Amino acid sequence: MNSIPVYLVDAFTDRIFGGNPAAVCPLPAWLPDEILQVITIEHNQSETAFFVPTPDGFEIRWFTILDEINLCGHATLASAHVIFNHLSYPKNEVHFTTRFSGDLTVKKEDGWLTLDFPSWPPQAINKIPDAAIAGLGGARPQQSYLKRDYMFVFPNQDDIINIKPDFKILGQLGRSTCITAPGKDCDFVSRSFWPGDAVEEDPATGSTHSMLVPYWAERLGKNKLFARQLSKRGGEFHCLLQDERVMISGQAQTYMSGTIYLP
Repeated sequence: MNSIPVYLVDAFTDRIFGGNPAAVCPLPAWLPDEILQVITIEHNQSETAFFVPTPDGFEIRWFTILDEINLCGHATLASAHVIFNHLSYPKNEVHFTTRFSGDLTVKKEDGWLTLDFPSWPPQAINKIPDAAIAGLGGARPQQSYLKRDYMFVFPNQDDIINIKPDFKILGQLGRSTCITAPGKDCDFVSRSFWPGDAVEEDPATGSTHSMLVPYWAERLGKNKLFARQLSKRGGEFHCLLQDERVMISGQAQTYMSGTIYLP
């Protein structure tokens, strides 16, 4: 193939320039991984999603400028938005197969898209890594957890707003870092840091809610939660913990569409 379409979509927001932008590339068949990686580097977004048709829906993969990752919420939401709004997809539910995170579905209803994601209850850790405290400007969390990412819990929303991360130090942790606290006008708030990626503070991170939602559902004693991500662009998430799955609902807006010309 000499050219492929590309869309830039703002996810987990109802407005352009809000939420988290993701590049989305529908493909008729898989290109070599090294081509997918250089396309992603060229985009210089936090993630680029690629998908190909399957008999039951689509297979989806996600890349950062560093490598392929196992799960990405906002790029999955963005991909479903493209499928529903730009590819004349006739159904209200799209089924994705993945290589590392099982099967995923996204449903469309009344302008909202709902991701059906795995639940990742985080595990408490006793010792806070020194690089975490230094990388968070000396802020010491009340509780510390680990799953795919580090998760540090603080007393209140202002703590989350006021933290000024040192990404060079946080990079020593070797994985992404999520900070979270009870919200003032929502159930909980968070910020998500990804040192070394194109966007070191992710504006709106769907996949971390696979970890955040089971924690806050247990702590607050409720399965239905409304969350905000306190990045400059901001993000909003309506979440439901259902058995061993997390339903994450958000909106998306197309910012740009175009064509990639391959050598």
